[in-house]
Amino acid sequence: MAMNTLITAANSAGAQKLKNKLNTSRIILGDYLELPAFMLKSANMIRLPNPYSIAYSHEMLTLCIDKQIDTVYVIREEEKRLLNEAKQLFTEYGITIISDSGYEL
Repeated sequence: MAMNTLITAANSAGAQKLKNKLNTSRIILGDYLELPAFMLKSANMIRLPNPYSIAYSHEMLTLCIDKQIDTVYVIREEEKRLLNEAKQLFTEYGITIISDSGYEL
């Protein structure tokens, strides 16, 4: 089964550049910050858990499993810190966290 790639910070220029560079149709853009309603109507745009939630890493893991995501490109610093701390957990589920993409905000 084909898996998806998630790019965080959907409303940033870095996320858009990375999406274009990866050049695949299996990309989902997500953000925990407010996104315009019309953007969320797209199947390839989702609301992410807030990194300030106490259960953030587990919420992200559940989202990745539900959306069949096997690679997460993390752009925002607060998300990077938390997901890097939980990297082993994600690895156990076959999910790769990439936080050194060079597309920081």
